Amino acid sequence: MSLQTTPVYRNLQTRVTFLYLEFEDLFVVVILAVLFNILGRFLDRELFGIPMSLLLQYGVPVLSIPFLILFKYGKPGGYLMDWLSFHFKPRLYCCLEADSEQTCPYLQMGEK
Repeated sequence: MSLQTTPVYRNLQTRVTFLYLEFEDLFVVVILAVLFNILGRFLDRELFGIPMSLLLQYGVPVLSIPFLILFKYGKPGGYLMDWLSFHFKPRLYCCLEADSEQTCPYLQMGEK
């Protein structure tokens, strides 16, 4: 009896996706669900006979999935995390701007 083998193709660079969203993007959907669940608890209103808490709790995360798919269409992997870090990290706008942390001059003029 011979041993039967099956080739297994492994590519570590392939991104794991679910509903055309990367794993990190699904964290955004879960965070939105949690935030709007908390916000919905404070609202005691109705929209077309549906309690606003239910619309916020389930509607916003469900509608955020197609929005994220459209937002990321044609973009490289990890685009959402790069976009968020670009907008939340401090950055220097001008290379001529004075450094607030530098206390002594960087270059010393030579004495002649």
